[in-house]
Amino acid sequence: DGRVSSVSVQQLIEQISYMNKAKVIDHIGGVEEGAYEIYTCVEKIIKQDILGCEMAELEGKDLGNKEESTAPEEEVFGDVLWDAHDEQEQMEAFQQASNSTCELGFEKYFERLNDLVAAPAPIPPLLVSGGPGSGKSLLLSKWIQLQQKHSPNTLILYHFVGRPMSTSSESALIIKRLTLKLMQHSWLVSPLTLDPAKLLEEFPRWLEKLSARHQGSIIIIIDSIDQIQQAEKHMKWLIDPLPVNVRVIVSVNVETCPQAWRLWPTLHLDPLNSKDVKSLISAECNSANVKLTKEQEKKLERHCRSATTCNALYVTLLGKTIACVGNTGNVDETLQQCFQCQDTVSLYRLVLRSIQESLQSDKEKSLLKEMLCVIGVSHNGVSESELMELYPELSSAVLASLVHSLHKMCLLTYGCGLLKFQHLQAWEMVRLEYMEEGENVISAYRQKLVEYFTIQLRVLILICFSFHSRDRVTWRSADELPWLFQQQGDKQKLHKCLLNLFVSQNLYKRGHFAELLSYWQLVGKDKSSMAAEYFDSLKEYEKSCEGEESMICLADLYETLGRFLKDLGLLSQAVAPLQRSLEIRETALDPDHPRVAQSLHQLAGVYVQWKKFGNAEQLYKQALEISENAYGAEHPRVARELDALATLYQKQNKYEQAEQLRKKSFKIRQKAARQKGSLCGFALLRQRALQLEELTLGKDTPDNARTLNELGVLYYLQNNLETAELFLKRSLEMRERVLGPDHPDCAQSLNNLAALYNEKKHYDKAEELYEKALDIRRRALAPDHPSLAYTVKHLAVLYKKMGKLDKAVPLYELAVEIRQKSFGPKHPSVATALVNLAVLYCQMKKQIEALPLYERALKIYEDSFGHMHPRVGETLKNLAVLSYEGGDFEKAAELYKRAMEIKEAETLLIGGKATSRHSSSGDTFSLKSALSPNIFLEHGQR
Repeated sequence: DGRVSSVSVQQLIEQISYMNKAKVIDHIGGVEEGAYEIYTCVEKIIKQDILGCEMAELEGKDLGNKEESTAPEEEVFGDVLWDAHDEQEQMEAFQQASNSTCELGFEKYFERLNDLVAAPAPIPPLLVSGGPGSGKSLLLSKWIQLQQKHSPNTLILYHFVGRPMSTSSESALIIKRLTLKLMQHSWLVSPLTLDPAKLLEEFPRWLEKLSARHQGSIIIIIDSIDQIQQAEKHMKWLIDPLPVNVRVIVSVNVETCPQAWRLWPTLHLDPLNSKDVKSLISAECNSANVKLTKEQEKKLERHCRSATTCNALYVTLLGKTIACVGNTGNVDETLQQCFQCQDTVSLYRLVLRSIQESLQSDKEKSLLKEMLCVIGVSHNGVSESELMELYPELSSAVLASLVHSLHKMCLLTYGCGLLKFQHLQAWEMVRLEYMEEGENVISAYRQKLVEYFTIQLRVLILICFSFHSRDRVTWRSADELPWLFQQQGDKQKLHKCLLNLFVSQNLYKRGHFAELLSYWQLVGKDKSSMAAEYFDSLKEYEKSCEGEESMICLADLYETLGRFLKDLGLLSQAVAPLQRSLEIRETALDPDHPRVAQSLHQLAGVYVQWKKFGNAEQLYKQALEISENAYGAEHPRVARELDALATLYQKQNKYEQAEQLRKKSFKIRQKAARQKGSLCGFALLRQRALQLEELTLGKDTPDNARTLNELGVLYYLQNNLETAELFLKRSLEMRERVLGPDHPDCAQSLNNLAALYNEKKHYDKAEELYEKALDIRRRALAPDHPSLAYTVKHLAVLYKKMGKLDKAVPLYELAVEIRQKSFGPKHPSVATALVNLAVLYCQMKKQIEALPLYERALKIYEDSFGHMHPRVGETLKNLAVLSYEGGDFEKAAELYKRAMEIKEAETLLIGGKATSRHSSSGDTFSLKSALSPNIFLEHGQR
């Protein structure tokens, strides 16, 4: 009710008032509204202040249409698909492994590991062996920390394998991740296959190539490598001679180490000595203020002498069990119970039973069992919110209490926001305790998860049809549902799940290509059948697409399908969906939108594999032009196009041109890497905070004005238009003061503000600013400059949107002139500008003026693309409509028939009926020249 409710709250408020970065939320009203207000505030802080910093490398040159709130990860690593969840899971696994404060006499092991790094090459991998829970992960993580501190030039790549059959144990994903980390550190972006067999085969070559570029040693560490499925088969590269500056360390359990690896140099972890045992138990007891008697310490020392009772995990768990009893319980009785447990699994069982006994009711005990079982049968774990939806009777208070106890006693941990078992022995204990009846019990729990995620999928699809949300399927549904069907052996449901386009898209776009392929192999489908079924599903989905948002989503699906087919080697079938994606984006978004560049880039990639280098070169050049215009000349996306062109020239033995582009790209990536700093985001956060302070307190400078503009672009991309407007206005005002009102940089700020007002539907304000920007650019820039063309086009589109068609005509005519000066009169982009002008004349009922423009565009398209290209078909269709409206029905029928023949031929290709990847039919439909970045085909209106 607006009053401070207690003395403690008053004290808290007083403390906060002295803090710099505290955020106080004043709220009067209901609890639910207050909670929602806090949630909204926290969400905003995370998105803008933390995630926003990780996008800070965006140097938006001009704003066109708004992109998604986060740049796809593939932009950082070329065309390679990257899963942020997999990377986060590894970071968390490393932090968890290095969590212990006890060193456990590791100094002698550190020396051995240091000797390995210093030893002369060639040297085989070092095997770190020990029993389950002996401290292998702890040793490796502590040593990694020491190496990072004392040897900054050493590149350390690590991977911690989790539970068998989890995502972290999939060999193709591990090798892909290691390759990408190498590429990231050498600023090298090259095409990387997603085919699991080829990926494993090519890894040694990547290692050789990338290690040669690194100034210093490279250490690869794979923890619990024996948990990888068919480890010996999938990790063959380990037995090959390693590059001179590469060292490999792998850890294994003694019992499960492959025979061939036992010949490698081995560092075996000895059981803990009595001193280490005492140290570990004392640390746990001291944290709970529990004091052991001398007699109790002696008993513990005698007990922890066998191989199974003196490993690090067992002793840690023992210490926690004693500490839990505290000063209130009977320590001697607890010790007696512990001494009956001769291994870690049985000690875990004792821990679980003590947690059960602490619960107040049978209902809570039952919920504990259900929780642990569904976590155990899941693919990668279960989140707290999922548990509460699975078990509505599970209150947040009970869940919080259970999770606290299970986490404290090393049963559960968190990974990517999911609850999972902290150690393999914990899962083994749960299986023995609750699932002794065997496969039927496990199957019943899996079925519960299947039903839950199936409902989630239906709800998400309903939401997407109602609101056209792009985030149609969460990574959770895509990760769990097909895997659960696979485990259940239900091929029919797995098949149906795979044909959900959004599930497959989610898996593919996160780089889980091998997993997706294995599911299709399980249902007995070859590559061609798989492609045909995806096409059919996509065509069916297209029937339901209405409106701009759903069409954009459709374009994403077509692109994903095209890329998937390319990765499968079905090149002739990959062209059509990528071409369709391009056409949809040009119409639904904007012809110079960055996503159009993405489509051009993907199409070019197919032509490179198909060895149609002329087609690929034109497409890459157009993608480069769009990217430079949208982001500025020094953006990583520009570097991506430069790299692609360089690779293309290298394939054609044009080494000098390739080298020039590589150098240019390398400089961009170096600069971007310096700006981006740590991948974790904290360094970025500090850097951005300092930058903001300088902006607030510092002087007017061109650099500060540019940074303000970049921040405005950043917030605009996040759809935070109010904050974006503040930054863009400040940038404009500073530029006008420092550079003068007629400087081209002022035109950039004007253009960005105009785009923002256009987004807010303040068309009059947008018109005024675009006109000012155009005036400056006309006076300051060359007649064929891309920035001038950019403003001309956007102002023309705005005039048309506002119904000011007479004012739009001269700008569309100017666009034709600029294109002719830039590319010559017979270039496809000139034809596109002619079509745009013709469409405008048709809207003004000036069909006579439109006709020669369409005819000239048709001639250019036919000469550039061939007579059977979709561009030709669309132009023929428009000419048919004009002839029909002019009364020439015979000519209209002839033109329409030709257009339909092209459409039918295209449909045949999209249907996947091309005879082979080497068939000549590809030439008929391939792009013989560049697709323009400024195509504004509005044939849908015709």
